[in-house]
Amino acid sequence: MGEKLSAFNPVDFLQGEDEIAEYLTEAYLDEDPSVFIIALGHVAKHKGISTLAKETGLNRESLYKTFSGKVQPKWDTIHRLLHALNVRLAIVG
Repeated sequence: MGEKLSAFNPVDFLQGEDEIAEYLTEAYLDEDPSVFIIALGHVAKHKGISTLAKETGLNRESLYKTFSGKVQPKWDTIHRLLHALNVRLAIVG
């Protein structure tokens, strides 16, 4: 009793960068754009919000708000996060 459960993060079960990239790709392809933001949040929390805050120049509170599902993040925030996570988007025609 009294044990605190931590939030489930599917990224904790992925093996390496390729599986993380596949996870983000599948989330991006979903019709609901919030699915990608949620997936990006999982990857960010896996890496560590404090670490990302330092690397992106964004404060922790704004990062937590970004992934709360209550705000629609700005492209600048997403771009900084993708860069800090070494995620590259490809446009394919």
